[in-house]
Amino acid sequence: MTPAPPTVDVHAHVLLPEVDALVEGLPGHAEARALDARRNGSAALKVNGPMIGERIALLTDVSARLAAMDAQGVDVQLVSPSPSHYHPWTDEETAEKVYRLAAEATAAHCAAAPDRLRGLGLVPLHHPGQAVAALEHALECGLSGVEMSSHTPGRELSDPIYEPFWSRAEETGAIVFLHPFGCTLDERLAPWYLSNSVGQPTENAVALSHLIFSGVLDRHPALTVIAAHGGGYLPTHIGRADHAWRVRPDARGCRETPSSYLERLYFDSLVHDPYVLRELVRVAGADRVLLGSDFPFDMGAGDPVGALRAARLSDADFHAVRGGTAAALLRKDR
Repeated sequence: MTPAPPTVDVHAHVLLPEVDALVEGLPGHAEARALDARRNGSAALKVNGPMIGERIALLTDVSARLAAMDAQGVDVQLVSPSPSHYHPWTDEETAEKVYRLAAEATAAHCAAAPDRLRGLGLVPLHHPGQAVAALEHALECGLSGVEMSSHTPGRELSDPIYEPFWSRAEETGAIVFLHPFGCTLDERLAPWYLSNSVGQPTENAVALSHLIFSGVLDRHPALTVIAAHGGGYLPTHIGRADHAWRVRPDARGCRETPSSYLERLYFDSLVHDPYVLRELVRVAGADRVLLGSDFPFDMGAGDPVGALRAARLSDADFHAVRGGTAAALLRKDR
């Protein structure tokens, strides 16, 4: 009998005090913190500090992480730096230090439990010339790929300047984990934590739309892109994108209907609704949806396997999402 695949959580984070110490007090840091405060609102900031404080051990201590994984029934985590480490305001010299330190610190964290933890580095989108070097460095550190945000000030993921990065990511088979930090709607989303509950799925949808409509996925069909938060609003509202593609010549940036590209992307399962998860599996395919928890933050799933089970998928689809597909992806980079 073929053994069951491990349970793999592709959306888990690590906090890197080394990166915070590196940028503390540098020119631009105070302004970036002020912008973050305006975007998220004072009420959210009052909650965020204690929330993260309660989870410091889970974010930094491998033994605490493994114990929590055992309690959740998770065998393997794909660990990415907290998106707060992107720092898209840094100059070139500092940005290089950040991506190198982030990759090395994440690799060291994962090396403490190599059979259970795999890691990702960071891409400094604000300095496009460093993107390929950041990917190469992450792979040299033994990581599975890199994490990137949904945009950087003044540039979208569809910008042709990123073509060398997409080419190299495709060639190497590296995992590219798309995880936003912040939202361009700014203060409109400051109250009621809309910056996260609305902002994150919006950013995912916009970023994926840029990849699809610009033809990035036409030019690089073998890319391994995993979108956090179930891809945001895009998969469940893809019909509107298809309609635009059919009736508007100015929407014909990609060769095929936008919905067809969902089967070329991967999505985590973190949608907080079993019916939405079922729809995600329907439109993308069970082999394109991967278990994700946003470990260990409060906007994540404390019981990711239970949340998956609530979607009442077929046995084959359940086990594919639970870990079968992710385990195969992680084997590829060995």
